[in-house]
Formats: sequence, C-alpha cells, structure tokens
Amino acid sequence: MLRCGIVGLPNVGKSTIFNALTKAGAQSANYPFCTIEPNVGRVDVPDPRMDKLIEVVKPKGIVPAFMEFVDIAGLVEGAHKGEGLGNKFLTHIRETHAIAHVVRCFDDGQIIHVRGKVEPLEDIRIIDLELILADMETIEKLMQKHEKKAKSGDKDAAKRYDFAKKVMAVLEDEKPARSLSYTEEEELLLKEIALLTARPVLYVLNVDEDSLSKGNAFTEQVIAHAKKEGSGYVMLCGRIEEELASLPPEEQKEYLESLGVEESGLHRMIREAYSLLGYITFFTAGEVEVRAWTIRRGTNAQDAAGEIHSDISRGFIRAEVTSYADFDKYGTMNAAKEAGRLRLEGKEYIVQDGDICYFRFNV
Repeated sequence: MLRCGIVGLPNVGKSTIFNALTKAGAQSANYPFCTIEPNVGRVDVPDPRMDKLIEVVKPKGIVPAFMEFVDIAGLVEGAHKGEGLGNKFLTHIRETHAIAHVVRCFDDGQIIHVRGKVEPLEDIRIIDLELILADMETIEKLMQKHEKKAKSGDKDAAKRYDFAKKVMAVLEDEKPARSLSYTEEEELLLKEIALLTARPVLYVLNVDEDSLSKGNAFTEQVIAHAKKEGSGYVMLCGRIEEELASLPPEEQKEYLESLGVEESGLHRMIREAYSLLGYITFFTAGEVEVRAWTIRRGTNAQDAAGEIHSDISRGFIRAEVTSYADFDKYGTMNAAKEAGRLRLEGKEYIVQDGDICYFRFNV
C-alpha cells in the first residue's frame, strides 16, 4: 500500500484538502473512496489512459491504481519533545512513504495564522526543523548502540556507526537526510531506521482563487525552495477543491472551465504523490477486466508478472507488450497488433509506464 502523509501547521488548509480528497474519491464511478480509519483514506490515482482503455475494451470489471492519504495531526514547535500532538504526528509520519506538505500561500484576516503572519518559508522551516530534531534523536541512539562495538573491531557495527555519523553531520547542518547521496548498502541501512527527513516531499501550495492560475509572491518563494532541494510541488485552492468535490462530474468540468483550469488540483496532487514515490503503472486489459498495476520504475517483466501472481512469475515464458502510445494511435489492441506494434519481450525487459501487457507462462 502506497501511503502519503498530509502534514502542515495548523490553519494552512490541510484538513480542507484532505476532506476534498475524500469527497473527490467518492465521485469515482466504480471505485469510490473508502475511509479505512478516521484519518486515513484510499483514493484512486486519476489516469486518462485507464479511462480510454475502459471506453474501448468495455470490460466487466475495473481496478484502478490507488494509494492512501493520511491526515496527520497539526504540528507545533516542540513536536519532537511531544508538544501538542507531536508524538502522534511523528508516529504517523513514520508509517508513510512520502510527505505532502501543505503550505499556506494566501492572506486571509478571517483565518488566523498560528504564528500571526503568513511566511511560507518560515512555516516550512519549522516543520523541517522538528523532523530533523526527531531524526537527530534517532541517529544519536544508533551511534550510542554501535560506538563501543565499532571501537572493539566489529566491522558491521563500524559500518553502521560511520553511516550514522555521516547522517548526523547533515542533520546538524539543519538539512534533511534526503539531501544526501547514498550507496546501495547505505540505502538499506536508511530503510532500517526509517528517518522522517529521508521521505520524499511534495509541497502543496494552498492559494486563494485569485492566485490559482498565476500564483503569487508566496508561491514563487515555495516553488524556488522546492526546486532548490529537488522536491515536487503542486498549486491548488483548497476551498475550490472542496466545492468541486461536492459537484457531479459534468458540473465539475464546467466549473473548471470557468476558472480557466484544465483539471482538478487534487488530481494533480494524487498523480504527483504517486510519481514522487518512484512508481509507474502498467495495464492488463481484456473483456473480463481492465486493471492498473503499480510497480517501481525499473522493474523487469518477470517481477512485474509476479505482481499479478507468483505462479506467473515462476512460469514466465514471455510478455506480449503494446505501449499505450501505440494503442492510442491505432485505436484498439487488434489494430496495434496488425500494425506490428505488439512486441514479444523476455523476462529482463524493463516495463515502461503505460505498457499494456499479457504474460505467457507455464502452470
């Protein structure tokens, strides 16, 4: 299960966006949003390619890609020491794979800012610092655990101690763990300790309606910050998204057109969060079912087949692959095949985003 935590200071629009996500999910014709826990929601990953496949193939069943969003308790300074709902906040982040950081980029005298004025970069700094301080405590415990053994000649302990020192140095510089480069071995160690600042971040710039199409001075600051640290970003208006989520699909389309916007900001947010985690989608399509499968970028055909069933992976013979671009160009799977656009690929073929696959295998 891909899980993205929605975080932010109080009164930045975090809950508004989460609520809009839940209602937007309920608009899905075949797979409505469902609440799994009071603060966790499962939502489909919007994909026009899936819509086109369904339109052409007309399957009996549909299974889109999906992910979970978690509305995490608002953060206050001192969270790493348990201030406010700090402990709960940090625990919930540890259970996620990525962070959607909602940043207030609008001025509104009726909505009190927790610090008295709107300063997006300072808001970001507060949350980053709390996560860094929490990670420093984790790393300090790791160093204490392995220091004595490392000095006595234990090679594994020495490796872990040196890794901890490397991470601590960047944290002490008030930079997140994700700003470092890691070897394959270090990546494994990083997963073991589940550092909060190692998670990829998507900045969600919550703006007012007037700033939706062109942004404002606040969004310029956050976008520059996101680009500098190599993080993703998406701009939306929480209030508009909440209104959109309450409308039927046809009225949603008309409302978006009136705003001069092509699609919902939430749809972009969901797709960006999905992509941020390094995942892509391949499809299986037939009269029985059209289904989107989630795999990590770089997955080979045999492992992709294993996502469907382990027996298919074990008995893998070959994959029959049509790119979505070719399907879209020729209109149907048969037409693409007749045009010579169906390829036979072996187990080492790296599955591409949008591939439509049929796996041949021995039982």
